Amino acid sequence: MVEELVAAGIALASAGALYVVAAARVVKQYERGVVLRLGRLTSVPREPGFTMIVPGVDRMRKVNMQIVTMPVPAQEGITHDNVTVRVDAVVYFKVVDAADAVVKVEDYRFAVSQVAQTSLRSIIGKSDLDDLLSNREKLNQGLEVMIDSPALGWGVQIDRVEIKDVSLPETMKRSMARQAEATRDRRARVINADAELQASKKLAEAAQAMSDQPAALQLRLLQTVVAVAAEKNSTLVLPFPVELLRFLERSGLQAQARTEAYERRGAGAGAAPESGPGTGPAVRPEAVEPGPAPAAAPRTDPVSGTAPGAEAAAALEELPEAEQLP
Repeated sequence: MVEELVAAGIALASAGALYVVAAARVVKQYERGVVLRLGRLTSVPREPGFTMIVPGVDRMRKVNMQIVTMPVPAQEGITHDNVTVRVDAVVYFKVVDAADAVVKVEDYRFAVSQVAQTSLRSIIGKSDLDDLLSNREKLNQGLEVMIDSPALGWGVQIDRVEIKDVSLPETMKRSMARQAEATRDRRARVINADAELQASKKLAEAAQAMSDQPAALQLRLLQTVVAVAAEKNSTLVLPFPVELLRFLERSGLQAQARTEAYERRGAGAGAAPESGPGTGPAVRPEAVEPGPAPAAAPRTDPVSGTAPGAEAAAALEELPEAEQLP
């Protein structure tokens, strides 16, 4: 009798141990346990810690409540300004209602992934290329709203959506590079023109100051010579004043005019007067002593029709009275 009681006690203890092993469940801190009893959802999901279910009757499914990072595969589309791009993104979401995530959707991860892909393709078609490249914050907010609207019915909350990369065709990259280069070239030219304007104003002020003090120009010339000589060059370049060249040119024209005037005056003094009726007895040709030959008539320029010295004489006439010949 005692042996039968002991055997029954051992069998009962063994059955109890097997029941505990089959019914015991441990829910982790970041999980919630959703229990389905005979196919029906129980009222409240099980909290973290040790819990028990009815073996063979209850079935518990654990749902992760952590934030899930899901990459969205790259989607190729055409933007609003007809540019083909390839965009990929990242979605951060978490489950806020474990019961809805189990009951209302078959696989909430797959559902969120598909919604994210379709929303990304939709946002590409509605946006311009400049928005995709520079105004991503606004597009991220639009994507978050588009994905979060259906996900709320699945017990899922979208925490954040970010566009990770935008791939452009090589032709578009070259076009954008040329555009950026042209923009920077335009800025450089505007800055250079502004610098030239400021420099011209300063040079005008310097020229006005030097005109009041002529010695300042000579000092500036000496400073330039010293700056050039400091480079240890074998060739020294000295600036030649333009006023000196003009003075030499005027002096040459005056000398030429004087020379031609002397030549015309000498030619006029050596010419003999012509004889005519009433001037005296005619002289036979053989009785006339040979004298200096009359000066030849001045040749005229075939182009202008004037004598070569006419311009020089005109320049001589324009000279001041103190510089004209007596």
